[in-house]
Amino acid sequence: MANRRIPAEGLFALSAVSQYIGAAIAVSVFDDVAPQTVGWLRVVGAAITLSLIARPRLREWRGRRLAGVAMFGIATAAMNTFFYLAIDRIDLGKSVAIEFIGPILVAAVATRSARNGAALIAAASGVVVLGGLEFGVETTGLIFILASSACWAIYILVGARVAVATDRLDGLAVGLVIGAVVLTPLGAPSSGSVWTTPALLLACLVTGVFSNAIGYGIDQYVLRRVSIRRFSLLLAMLPVTAVLVGWVLLSQRPTGIEFVGIAAVLAGVSIQDREEPAHRVPATG
Repeated sequence: MANRRIPAEGLFALSAVSQYIGAAIAVSVFDDVAPQTVGWLRVVGAAITLSLIARPRLREWRGRRLAGVAMFGIATAAMNTFFYLAIDRIDLGKSVAIEFIGPILVAAVATRSARNGAALIAAASGVVVLGGLEFGVETTGLIFILASSACWAIYILVGARVAVATDRLDGLAVGLVIGAVVLTPLGAPSSGSVWTTPALLLACLVTGVFSNAIGYGIDQYVLRRVSIRRFSLLLAMLPVTAVLVGWVLLSQRPTGIEFVGIAAVLAGVSIQDREEPAHRVPATG
């Protein structure tokens, strides 16, 4: 269990680093494996890992509770797949900026004060700057990234209820198992080469461990501690983390305008209210 003395921002930064390690592995196999197959195996890898760790009791997940984790798992699996299909067609930076529309809308609906409104504007502006100021993108790629954005909004809203329905990771595990099954008809048909190349299979599954099992596992813990609005705004740290990881590990020094974008995101994250979460539900679901 994560230590409560670690601020939500710190946990979120750790989640972001883990997710971008997974993303780097995923991109490295795109030349050999179709994006939809990578997305499917990413969910499969995470589902297997979390099931072994959480060992969910399936009899506890029935009725509305099961329907909730099913929606969460399917939205998460679809979000991953749509994102991979998008970045196979358009730049990663632009994809992240456009995909952030979903969390921004969630945060905007939940914003009730001028202070939080200013925080939202600052963070959103920073994401746009970091994503690139030009948005001329290929139509199919744009459709995929907008679909991913919509799934991201569902991930936040339903994921909050899944997080507080248990103090463990079994909800995430059950949801991803269902998501993996639903995604099979899309990801399996083009997976032939993966099963004969152990290195490719391992890379795809490990992507799920870093991006979903670790990254989304931390998200579940953070969602128990903060409001949906604050969580949505914390997501703005993802593109910031991507830039900083590129700087440290790949010597990709940010430009002056990117430093402005980073400052805007950090300002937005830091000035928002730290209210308690308002989405508590009984642990029995």
